[in-house]
Amino acid sequence: MLDKNSKIYIPGHKGFVGSRLLLNLQGNSFTKLITRSRKELDLFNQKAVTDFFEAEKPDCVILCAAKVGGILPNSTKPAEFLYENLQIQNNIIHQAYRTGVKKLIFLASSCVYPRNCPQPMKEEYLFQGDFEPTNYGYAVAKAAGIKMCQAYNEQYGTNFVAINPSNLYGPGDHFGEDAHALASIIRKAHIAKTNNDNTIPLWGTGIACREWLFVDDLADIIRQIMLSENISENFLNVGYGQDLNMLELTKTILKVVGHEARIELDSSKPDGMPRKLVDTSKMSKYNLKASTDLEEGIAKTYKWFLENAA
Repeated sequence: MLDKNSKIYIPGHKGFVGSRLLLNLQGNSFTKLITRSRKELDLFNQKAVTDFFEAEKPDCVILCAAKVGGILPNSTKPAEFLYENLQIQNNIIHQAYRTGVKKLIFLASSCVYPRNCPQPMKEEYLFQGDFEPTNYGYAVAKAAGIKMCQAYNEQYGTNFVAINPSNLYGPGDHFGEDAHALASIIRKAHIAKTNNDNTIPLWGTGIACREWLFVDDLADIIRQIMLSENISENFLNVGYGQDLNMLELTKTILKVVGHEARIELDSSKPDGMPRKLVDTSKMSKYNLKASTDLEEGIAKTYKWFLENAA
């Protein structure tokens, strides 16, 4: 059984999800949190990861480390996304098994579902169609991680849980040129407001639908999953349970930012998957819930952006 005195290792503790998870656990009085920077531990190096696990012997691993990015880097660097994510998760998952880790939580992605997946996307729809072409490298790696957790559970009796968050946003996100859609739109809306521009660009047709999960809700859900002894799933969706199209998302962001602008659609750019709404039935069965309203979450994100990234 894991508790507040368990040794918890968070690979990727400086990343978007990892940094918010670290704050959540610190705020809930967890006392033995293990972190290593990239300079301190090269997760691509199998021997370095092996030596680390044998020395530290964590009780729990929450695998947040990954190469991530928006639609542009995913579509132009599929080999990097495939190779780097496979290397990280293969090294960590295998050493977690070898050193007797009590529980591992692997962060997958809703990108693993087929491009034309029935909505909402149920866990059993995995591998029921082709991946979205614009992010297939990332999707293949994450799907492999899900199956790796399942295989180790079946063969070795481990307790490895793969969770599948919907699109994430919130404080600590990356707001650069290769950011995810919501963060990118916040940056564009802020620039338009600052420069008094009356237009804002938006990639695609605006009709693609996305579900957005506030990162601090995810961090809280991860903590609950970590402490629960009742969750028997190999693979579990985690989402907010509602989606909206990209045009409406942009209008909501402009409202929060406090700027009126005409949205210029660039239909020459890809939409990505037509829709991504995860089915949260299994998540609800375990009384797990994301509670932050989208507009409230965007306001908190924009506040963090103004204070840290603008």
